[in-house]
Amino acid sequence: MTNPSSKSTPEIAIAKAPLEPPAGWMEIGSIVGAQGIKGEVKVYPNSDFPERFERAGERWLWGTQDVEPRSIQLIKGYEIPGRNLYVVQLAGINNRSQAENLRGQMLLLPNTDRPKLATGEYHSQDLLGLPVFHQIGGVEIGIVTDIFTAGHEVLVVSVADSEGKTAEAMIPFVTEIVPLVDLANRRIEILPPPGLLELYLPNFTVDRAQD
Repeated sequence: MTNPSSKSTPEIAIAKAPLEPPAGWMEIGSIVGAQGIKGEVKVYPNSDFPERFERAGERWLWGTQDVEPRSIQLIKGYEIPGRNLYVVQLAGINNRSQAENLRGQMLLLPNTDRPKLATGEYHSQDLLGLPVFHQIGGVEIGIVTDIFTAGHEVLVVSVADSEGKTAEAMIPFVTEIVPLVDLANRRIEILPPPGLLELYLPNFTVDRAQD
């Protein structure tokens, strides 16, 4: 779940597994290492729903060597305060060596297992791949390639400069900067403050957006 907030922008930090989930599945988190010696794993979340990591039940593992996601039972889990990480115990993972072997793998759920969202809230995966336009003039800025949380959500937008070089623009997902998300028409419109886009597109001006 994600939605534009109205908070100011904090400093940005992120770590994310480079895998893509198979069709029909959604990533809820990626395993980044072992916790302790009893088989618990640390999970970087890609979900705003704590119950994904705290409530016992079936989850699925997915790694580069897997043909299909593998069913596994989540026994228990809890959040590490202030670190945006969860510690999870998975059935059959009983020691640190087994836990380390899961490093880099994803935790998945079927796409059909989606909680209902309130108006103005969005599933992060629905925003990936959407084109981003400047609301003044309608010029396309780039494509959403990632979303992460740093106090509030931040859109990572792949942009190309006048020489065709690409960069990753960090666009705070707040209502003042992202006033429109139109999933039906696959369109996001932004109204960035002066200087934000210029950090990534040095030659960008509002005049260009009005061309």
